[in-house]
Amino acid sequence: MALIQAAHSGGVATITLDSPANRNALSLALMAELLAALEAAAGDDGVRLVELRHTGPVFCSGADLKETQAGDGDALPVARLGEVLAALAEHPKPVLAVVGGPARAGGLGLMAAADVTICADTAHFAFSEVRLGVVPSVISAVVLPRLTSRAAAELFLTGDVFDGPRAAQIGLVSRSVPADDLDAAAQALRESLLRGGPDAMRATKRLLRERPIDMADLTALSVRHFTSAEGREGVAAAREKRTPTWLP
Repeated sequence: MALIQAAHSGGVATITLDSPANRNALSLALMAELLAALEAAAGDDGVRLVELRHTGPVFCSGADLKETQAGDGDALPVARLGEVLAALAEHPKPVLAVVGGPARAGGLGLMAAADVTICADTAHFAFSEVRLGVVPSVISAVVLPRLTSRAAAELFLTGDVFDGPRAAQIGLVSRSVPADDLDAAAQALRESLLRGGPDAMRATKRLLRERPIDMADLTALSVRHFTSAEGREGVAAAREKRTPTWLP
């Protein structure tokens, strides 16, 4: 039985964690399916946006503890987690995560690796690793750049539970909204993300990730995109008060 559901409509590849029986835990099988779905979306020119969702009340409970207890070395779920987080963070298309319920440990890594994450204010989260006697090592690569240093120290070291509004305050999520408004807010973000030019979105993602500080390189990047076919179409569309041709 599939643990990931993937659908494509209107330029959006919707990838849904669909293992509610174990709270969408990051098992080796689920992560393999997730990686395959992300790779397929990356290679599909019709996909402009990846949206990560979940079935059931829990977004993701973190690593599958049953497999963790039974496994060793490369057979541990955490051994594959870094590959999943990199696939999300480095995906050529923007990634929007829509979180309607709780997440723990590795599940927070998925949220942090997405470009934009929106959550219900009723959702609750925890970096629960220390309470299991382990370290939030792999997820730190994507989580720590999002969080304030004081919040990271408190929440990594205590493992305490915090809610959606706190997650937004410290930078783990982009926005926390009332649960009843989650779908409408996600739709608004979806529409905004689809408006960007595909090439410009890819380059902007690299800019955000790599943060170059050489002004000559930054100037060359701007000139290259302003003079590209996509850049010229975007400027023309703005001047002519029409939508650009890349909109789905």
